[in-house]
Amino acid sequence: MAQLGLIGLGKMGGNMRERIRRAGHTVIGYDRNPDVADVHSLKELVDGLQGPRVVWVMVPAGAATQSTIDELGELLSPGDLVIDGGNSRWTDDEKHAEQLGAKGIGFVDCGVSGGVWGLANGYALMYGGTVEDVAKAQPFFDALKPEGDFGAVHAGKVGAGHFAKMVHNGIEYAMMQAYAEGWELLEAVDSVTDVREVFRSWKAGTVIRSWLLDLAVDALDKDEHLNGLRGFAQDSGEGRWTVEAAIDNAVPLPAITASLFARFASRQDDSPQMKMIAALRNEFGGHAVTAAE
Repeated sequence: MAQLGLIGLGKMGGNMRERIRRAGHTVIGYDRNPDVADVHSLKELVDGLQGPRVVWVMVPAGAATQSTIDELGELLSPGDLVIDGGNSRWTDDEKHAEQLGAKGIGFVDCGVSGGVWGLANGYALMYGGTVEDVAKAQPFFDALKPEGDFGAVHAGKVGAGHFAKMVHNGIEYAMMQAYAEGWELLEAVDSVTDVREVFRSWKAGTVIRSWLLDLAVDALDKDEHLNGLRGFAQDSGEGRWTVEAAIDNAVPLPAITASLFARFASRQDDSPQMKMIAALRNEFGGHAVTAAE
């Protein structure tokens, strides 16, 4: 069995620690919240692992990830490996691989999808890095992925994992937007008297059935007309980065781009469509919702 250091024990990280432990591996977890942490400093985490060490970083993208990688670069040894499983931008991965590689430390980026359901269902994983580095991380990828043949992919070189996850999230934006627009139109006409049951009927036999559709029905079961939600939805960095990458590569993404702009529109007026987007984000990811006044 393998050993892993896991940094960041929030909604995803805490459940990932549990799933990896259930597979029989040892996980030493660190978090700024001492109530959930196994150790109380990064040095204590590194010292508790046998070499060659594997450390998985699961903290917010940007400054938090950068400072963690800076500190690990001083604590780890040649031959050790860092996995960034947060939502970092793929261009940051290339910098982090170079920064750690100068000290002989490997780097793998891993996009993780599964939200609050990952503990039970497994996490979809998209990872990038050398074959040798991915092999060191493979026991943990195998523990986290869903059962069966699908749900994990070595997407390519460093940065490929987060790029693939970014595109995944862009597609997710557009799918949610389509469900939300259809729901609003159904709600707007007098002839359709039970919109929720129309959505429920689509769960079998239709080409638009999906887990997102199941979650939409779950949300409508809790609040049939979403009256308890305000039509406001945040956007993650990945949606913006997907559109920026499309511009850089001259690839037309009209549906994904429109779905991102629709979220911007949600901040101007109370949008019925955005009530559904907010409800879906809460269902699959536990993202915060804004209650209606």
